[in-house]
Amino acid sequence: MSHQKVEIFDTSLRDGEQVPGCKLNTEQKLILARKLDELGVDVIEAGFPVSSPGDFQSVVEISKLMKNAKVCGLSRAVENDIKVAAEALTYAKKPRIHTGIGTSDSHIKYKFKSNREEIIERAYAAVKYAKSFVEDVEFYAEDAGRTDNEYLAKVCEAAIKAGATVLNIPDTTGYCLPQEYGAKIKYLKEHVKDIDKAIISCHCHNDLGLATANSIEAIINGARQVECTINGIGERAGNTALEEVVMILKQHPYLNFDTNINTKHLFEISQLISKHMGISPQPNKAIVGANAFAHSSGIHQDGVIKRRDTYEIMDPADVGVTESAIVLTARSGRAALAYKAKNAGYDLTKLQLDEVYLNFLHFADKCKEVNDNDIHQIIETSKIYREIKSA
Repeated sequence: MSHQKVEIFDTSLRDGEQVPGCKLNTEQKLILARKLDELGVDVIEAGFPVSSPGDFQSVVEISKLMKNAKVCGLSRAVENDIKVAAEALTYAKKPRIHTGIGTSDSHIKYKFKSNREEIIERAYAAVKYAKSFVEDVEFYAEDAGRTDNEYLAKVCEAAIKAGATVLNIPDTTGYCLPQEYGAKIKYLKEHVKDIDKAIISCHCHNDLGLATANSIEAIINGARQVECTINGIGERAGNTALEEVVMILKQHPYLNFDTNINTKHLFEISQLISKHMGISPQPNKAIVGANAFAHSSGIHQDGVIKRRDTYEIMDPADVGVTESAIVLTARSGRAALAYKAKNAGYDLTKLQLDEVYLNFLHFADKCKEVNDNDIHQIIETSKIYREIKSA
């Protein structure tokens, strides 16, 4: 069975930048946009042009720069927003306007003080107006995760009728369970008239830690675009992490989905985002965290030293990490100590290793980690060092 293409829509420069304290200037955005284009993302959401002069200029400059990726500008379902977004995208080879409105009862009643019929009319009008500027128009139904499916289908039909090429079904508050969100995508595929004229996109937030799981369920049930960010950065608890979705699809080829992402650049761009935004992923972050390929348990270390895939389902090189890390701690075993000692220039016999290991445990109990320089001290203060040295 041939694999189906899943488009990667990166919103690191728009939704990702909404993290408090992570504001990027135009120069920084250009550096990151260039790397995202090299990474192979299909769409770069470059900003929200009407929000500020700086964001407008960033979208203009990114539009000039992009060689492969589509450039997207966000707007509300407001004519001036849409007009300004279109102006910012003037130089883009592949421009996209992303416009939309809230569709949940909560948003309709409390945010817009409106009703369902009026929201459908506003959705249609916004897409129709955006379509007068660009061919590629994406419509977002904000808080779709908490919108009942029957009404959501009606909104989507109106957007398609107005000319939408992409339908974004956001789980804006990160509320949905994976099976619920997958069922929502399936419902739209089966009940929206002319759904084949548009791509369904998923945009999931991580408030309950389910963004990636929800995105995978969306793909399985018919979504063909995933909106995500590098390192999972974004509003509140963040967005779906690009690197997680891409590597899940790569590691599970039986799902029959492909992306254009060159995964060997994932670690590099993760580091670049961290540098410019001043926020690093937690050490245990999947794929790109400092500990993602680090092993400190003796049992794990012994297995990895014998054969990497005993405890690693991915080759670190596939995501741009040089090698796995064997981290010596008080939980480490003889195999890891022997491995590290050999790298430091000591080829220990079994008896020598037993002696040095006792010294190692006393040392390791007093500190969190044993580094490479400590190896020399541990061995040279062992009773058997003279024998090791003469060997």
